[in-house]
Amino acid sequence: MTPVRAILLLAAAIVVAGIVAVFAGGGGLGPGAAPAGARLTVSDGFGVQHVAQFDSPKVAGQETVMRLLQRNAKVTTRYGGGFVQSIDGRAGGTSSGAPVDWFYYVNGVEAPKGAAATKLHGGDRVWWDRHDWTATQRVPAVVGSFPEPFRHGIDGKRLPVRVECSDANAPACRVVTDRLTAAGVPAAIGSLRAANTAHTLRIAVGPWSALREDRALAGMERGPAASGVYAKPAPDGHSIAALDAAGHTTRTLGAGTGMIAATRVGDDQPVWVVTGTDPAGVEAAGRAFEEGTLADRFALLVSHDLPIPVPETAGR
Repeated sequence: MTPVRAILLLAAAIVVAGIVAVFAGGGGLGPGAAPAGARLTVSDGFGVQHVAQFDSPKVAGQETVMRLLQRNAKVTTRYGGGFVQSIDGRAGGTSSGAPVDWFYYVNGVEAPKGAAATKLHGGDRVWWDRHDWTATQRVPAVVGSFPEPFRHGIDGKRLPVRVECSDANAPACRVVTDRLTAAGVPAAIGSLRAANTAHTLRIAVGPWSALREDRALAGMERGPAASGVYAKPAPDGHSIAALDAAGHTTRTLGAGTGMIAATRVGDDQPVWVVTGTDPAGVEAAGRAFEEGTLADRFALLVSHDLPIPVPETAGR
């Protein structure tokens, strides 16, 4: 065998081996250091029912979100392996006449591409949830992975965090910054919309009447189809409507009501709100701004210090 032919055969073998490894890995990115500290949550019905929780999931090499799921749960896929059809026997399709499917979030942010193409980074919190998408097919950001995305960022990149307060001396402003600090997240403090924050994760704190002019938050008054949030503050800020999965109002809450939610406009960074109908409502939302209360919630209302996850669904 000539040296040239030997080299060509070796190159061909390497290419074939690489292709086999990719297909066998179900979207894995090959050898390399496994991302440490990742967490995996699988739930049903907007976080109502836990299907599986892995605080230390099995990982290997340069993992993708899809391969992480396949290593730790029983998964069936469609469309060439790029779309999750079922997890542990729970399939997409219809439920009680409503369309349901699996959606996933990394550090509380809806990924812009398929799970097989989304790389897993160290510390990522991956959340798969099967839910009704009657009211909207897109929920761009959720609060249930706190302290993410503030601690580890988005797509492996940690971003600056800015807490914007309508009143820097208000109790909720201090509580939010203190909770971030306790989670290992340094945050700048400033007034509302007073700086260029294109590459910054923002948390807006204050009564809804003070926040509603923020372009990134305006969609919340129009419901989940515009913002992905299943709660609608009234334009005057005096009440907040809780919505169900179909986008219908289940109840309207008045004085003393707080809300914690996240949204995203286009390719801008997600923006969180800690808000309320009045100062008492903002304080109530501030008290709820902690990991245990927010865990596995898409968004949260607070009334008389009682947390109300939204959308409101049967079984809450």
